[in-house]
Order: sequence, then C-alpha cells, then structure tokens
Amino acid sequence: MTTSLTVERPAELLPFLFACCPEVKRTKVRQWLKHGAVLVNGQSVTRTNHPLQTGDVVSIGASGEVRAAGLLPKGMKVWFDDASLIVIEKPENLLSMASETEREKTAYAFLTDYVRRGKRQSQHRVWIVHRLDRETSGLMVFAKTEAAKRALQADWDDVNKRYLAVVEGNPPADQGVLSSHLDETGPFRVFSAPQSKRTRYAVTHYRVMNRIAARTLLELTLETGRRNQIRVHLADANCPIIGDQKYDARTNPARRLGLHAAALKFKHPLTGDLLEFESPLPEVLARLL
Repeated sequence: MTTSLTVERPAELLPFLFACCPEVKRTKVRQWLKHGAVLVNGQSVTRTNHPLQTGDVVSIGASGEVRAAGLLPKGMKVWFDDASLIVIEKPENLLSMASETEREKTAYAFLTDYVRRGKRQSQHRVWIVHRLDRETSGLMVFAKTEAAKRALQADWDDVNKRYLAVVEGNPPADQGVLSSHLDETGPFRVFSAPQSKRTRYAVTHYRVMNRIAARTLLELTLETGRRNQIRVHLADANCPIIGDQKYDARTNPARRLGLHAAALKFKHPLTGDLLEFESPLPEVLARLL
C-alpha cells in the first residue's frame, strides 16, 4: 500500500519526510530515498534536498515496493508502474536486453527481478518494447502483458521521443533536419550509404539549446527509429556526440556518451490516457555546459 502526503508549505524533501513520519527511524527514511521508493508528483526522487512546493504530492511506497526498488542497479529508477506497462530510467553502460556476451546485467533482467519482487518462482514478467544503446541513458518503456507490448509496438512510430545530446563543435544551423539512408547490416557500426536494398531511410530533427566554445547541447526528435540513428547523423554533420569514439568523437570529458533519452509522450495501451515523462540531463553532462 502507498502512503500519499500533500505539501502545505515549501520545504526540502528529507526534512519533510522526517516531520511527517516521526515514528519511522531516520535511517529507514533515508533508505526509502536511496531505493527510489519516494515519489514527488508521481516521479521517483532520490535527492534529500529536493525542493517541495505547496500542493506537491509525496508518495511513499509500501515495504514490498521498497524491497523491490533495492533490486535495481544504481541509477535505474521506476517512473511509472501499473498493470500494463512500466517506465524506467536506464543508466548509461547498461544493456537494454541480453547479448551474446552478457545475459544477466541488463535492464530487462533487473526489471524482471523487480516485478517478481526477487521471487524466482513468480510468473510475473516484462516484455521489450524498444531499446536504448548500452551507452545511452534515459527513459525506456517495458510492457507487463503481451497485449500491451503488441499495442505499444504497433503505435511506436507515433510516440513522441525526445533526446538531449552534448556534441563536439556546432551544427550548421540553430535548427534543422538530418537525413540519410542507413546501412544497419554490420554488427558493429551503422553508416550512411546510397539508397539500396541494404539501407533504410532515417530522419532526425535537431534544435540548439545551448552553445559554448567547444560544445553544444542539442534537442533531438526522431521521425524514424533506426539503430544508432542519432549518433550517425551527428557524426555525419561533423558534430559527433562527446565520448562517442565509435563515431569519431575526439573528446570524452564526462567519461560517458553524451546522449540521454529525455522525454516520452504516448497513449496508454489500455486506457488511452496520454502519458508524458521527462527526465533531466544527467548532472555529469549538465556540468559541461
């Protein structure tokens, strides 16, 4: 069962929790935050000094939910969870699903353990709807029923997907469209090529959000969802994503790929309600700008 509290005056999150839950040991309250069991207006928050405003709703997950959150790796958070689907934030350097070389340390495997509450005999499971590259952080959707998976994938081209990228140099204009035919047949690298039976057309829209001397923050939206599409298009435009040595980046100031899946907007496959999620640029990337 989840407990919900309404904020009556501005405060920081941890002191607010201490004041509202005096019967709970302070170490346990800190564990709630650490394991992502505290939601502010429906979004998981782990920062102790997160600012609360009058009218905000703070929700605390039940003990089973807290234990389940403890099964997730560092940086992986649940943003939304109901009977049909689950929305998470995937940290960088975590596979979306199993590969030939890694079968256990994946978002899919961790999330399966999460919905089963650590009970291996449980029949609960999740279904892959889409993927993020291992090196990319940000929002992902998994289905909790096969029917939800089919419905989400059938409408996936209509889902509004927005990314943030920190790139080297500057794009040719403040906003524009990048397009090419991509050859995805190679196991390691995707590349732009003349149109053929081996290629698929890809379109990426970009908008400059911030510029400094050596780097630029871009907002990107996709018309198509090809493998490595954003990374290839930005490299073709001579502004590769920082840390992307695979696609010719020369710098790696954050020691990670500078690409984050920042927003998703789509209709719930069962209710038809419009769902919107936004994840801010990770601090290690924001500091570069």
